[in-house]
Parts: sequence; C-alpha cells; structure tokens
Amino acid sequence: MSTYFFWVAALLSAVTFCVHTFIGGPRVAGPLLAESKLPKASKWLNYYCWHITTIFTFSMGFGFAFVAMHPDRPDLVFFLSPLTAAMSILSVLVALRAKINPFRFPSTSLFALVSLVSFLGLLAR
Repeated sequence: MSTYFFWVAALLSAVTFCVHTFIGGPRVAGPLLAESKLPKASKWLNYYCWHITTIFTFSMGFGFAFVAMHPDRPDLVFFLSPLTAAMSILSVLVALRAKINPFRFPSTSLFALVSLVSFLGLLAR
C-alpha cells in the first residue's frame, strides 16, 4: 500500500517541477533576468537559486519513484518528506514576510502535498 503513496508523491513532484519550470519560469525567472535595477550579483544568484529548485523538483520525483519501485529501501523518503515539508514552511514564511497570501506561491501547497502524501506512505509501511 505504501507504494501507492510514493507513486502519488512522484507524480505530485512531477507536477511541481512542471509548474515551477513552465509556469513559473516565464512569470518569475523571465522578469528577474529582465530587471536592470538589481545588482548584477544579486540577480544572477537569484537565477542560480531558481535553477537549484528546478534540479531539486526534478530529482525528488525520481527519488519517490525509486522508493515506489523499491519499497524495502525507504531511505530517500526519510530525507525527502521532511525536506519538502521544510520547503513548504519556508514558502509560507517568505510570503508572510512579504505580506503576501502564502497560497499565492504554488510552492506552499505543492510542497505540502508532496510531503503529506510521502509521510502517509511512510505510515502505511
């Protein structure tokens, strides 16, 4: 039964990657690069961080799929579940700091869903 949750977490991770890359890219990364008032180092460091998230969201899907195929090896889920929960909490804190509704950031709900489903997978073991 736990493999079902890990496959769902892998699918939600793929959705998170796609939202980040194909919706967020044009809406966030594009305007960031077009911004001329930011210091050069700040702009490119933010772009670098954008791509860290791209790599992470892509990789987390593979991690959950691996555990779904190898349920006797849940090590990655013990790492990814708390990490995705932390990413969701960080999204909430950053949004609140900016006085923005946290649910305007897709990262809040997407990382929370991935974390919730993966924790359920661990509990179902």
